[in-house]
This record gives sequence, structure tokens and C-alpha cells, in this order.
Amino acid sequence: MSSPAFDAMAARVRNWGRWGDDDVLGTLNLIDEAARRRAVAAVVSAEAFSLSLPLSAAEGIQMGFIKGRTNPSMTMTRINAPEAMAPDGPCFNEDIVELSMQAATHLDGLAHVSVDGHLYNGYPADEIDELGSARLGIHHLGAVVTRGVLLDLAAARGEDLLPAGHQISVEDLERAVDHAGVRPEAGDAVLVRTGHMRHLAPDRPVDDPARDVLAYSWPSPGLTIATAGWFYDHDTALVATDTMVFEAYPCENEEDFLPVHVLHLVEMGMTQGQNWMLEDLARAAAADGRHTFLLDASPLRFTGAVGSALTPIALR
Repeated sequence: MSSPAFDAMAARVRNWGRWGDDDVLGTLNLIDEAARRRAVAAVVSAEAFSLSLPLSAAEGIQMGFIKGRTNPSMTMTRINAPEAMAPDGPCFNEDIVELSMQAATHLDGLAHVSVDGHLYNGYPADEIDELGSARLGIHHLGAVVTRGVLLDLAAARGEDLLPAGHQISVEDLERAVDHAGVRPEAGDAVLVRTGHMRHLAPDRPVDDPARDVLAYSWPSPGLTIATAGWFYDHDTALVATDTMVFEAYPCENEEDFLPVHVLHLVEMGMTQGQNWMLEDLARAAAADGRHTFLLDASPLRFTGAVGSALTPIALR
């Protein structure tokens, strides 16, 4: 059962068949030559920013309430070990990682969510098996490089962060556009900053209690059903936020559970990013007023995966 608001928006933004009956990319089809040339033109000072959180068991953000998502662990498989064919030669170190693909900074692929037995483009949900999704796996995305636009919703309100539980509206997005002085164009990636990852900065001590104060606060600020129409109208290729849930939580209506996930991933075919660290990028944008950049958000090409850990890079 879903709310009338959700049903109306789903009908308005559905992209099934827009890029063909066999499409597997969704809105990433909008990243064309013009979008990439805009990205190149946005590079002025050549500053590079990593937009990811650390990957480690000690600094992990998973707290156990999402089944199957665990903090990553790394084990050394070789420490200062020579090769057998050259026992007196150089020594080598190697490691192995156990990683939930959506443990920290990540992309949610189009196979991450199904509803009423269907995935994006009407594909049947039961085609996903123990090997993941052959058709909608994250490996199909390839190089995801386009212009990024930072919409700093907190700064646009004159605040450090949005209030806990704030339901982001179309008006909030428009205020952030005015603040940035740039409107997203077709094929752009939009990064939405709420400020709720600011205490997880990599240079903050792991045992600092302030790390947890806001990043795990509930209720969580996030996008709403109405904003799906705004991204659809702007032909946005990808949306990422600096929150764990991505959308407002608790959800807007009792009838809808994580409706923005469904609208983006199933109806629109729009890849989502979560847990992106936008603080350094936001400070740079505030200093010189430039909110656009070249964004590389390419996932790990892990065949069949329904999501991917990644280190997004903003080059401005």
C-alpha cells in the first residue's frame, strides 16, 4: 500500500522505456559529451577533494541495524615475505578485505530496490540471485564522470547543518540553487549537503564522542517525495547526500517506506549516493563561491553487485 502522493509522483517521474526496453543505465544515459565538457570547464584551481569516509573496522559507521551491512575489516596476508623463486630478493606485503559494498561512502545501484515484483525498467525482481544482478549490476555503469553541482542546503539557510528530521523540500533545493548561483543542467550530478557528516571528518580522533553526535542522530534529515519531481525536471543524472538514510526518516507517510529510494532507483532509474563526505568541498565552495566541479563517481566494477563502495573525487 502506498500514499496518493507517492503514486502520483511515481507516475510522473517513471522513466521505464525512455532509453529503450533493454536499458540498464537509467539517468546515467544523460551524461553525454556536453555534460562532460561542462565538467572539464568547471576545473579552475585544479584542487582535488576526496569525498569518501575511511574504510576500517575502527572508524566504521555501521551500527548493526541494517542487516548484512558490517564495517570493513582488513587482514594482512603477507608481511615482509619474499617470493619462493627469490628468497634473498625483495619482500612483499599484501592484504585482503572483507567489505560490505554499502558499508560507508557508496552508490546504490538500480538493482538495490524492487517494488511489487519489479526493478527499474520493469525487469522482474526474481532475476536477482545469489550472484547478484546480471542485468542491472553495478559493473554496467563503467566510468561515471560528469559535472557535479554542490547544493549546500545548510549554508543556504545560514546554518551549520539542517535540523534533525528536516524534510527537504523543493523550496529548500531552490534556495540552495540561489545560494550556489548555478542551476543543475541535464546530465549533472547533484550533491546535497545537510551538514550531518561534519563530525566524521577523517582528521577527527576515532575516540572523539563528537563523531557520533550528529552523524547518527535520529530523526534524520533527507529528501522527500516532492523533490523527485525536481530532479526529474532537471534531468539529473545522479544524486548523493551526506546522510546515512538519504531521505527523510522517519518517512513522510505511514503508507510509504523509504519512498525516495523507490522513486529514484525503481521508477526513475537514478543511481543514488550515500554517506558522502562533503565538508572540505563545501568549505572550498564557501571561500570562492564556486559550486561546480568535475566529479568522478565511478564504482568498483564488481560483476553483479547491487551497490559499490567508492572514493568519489571532485576536481575544481
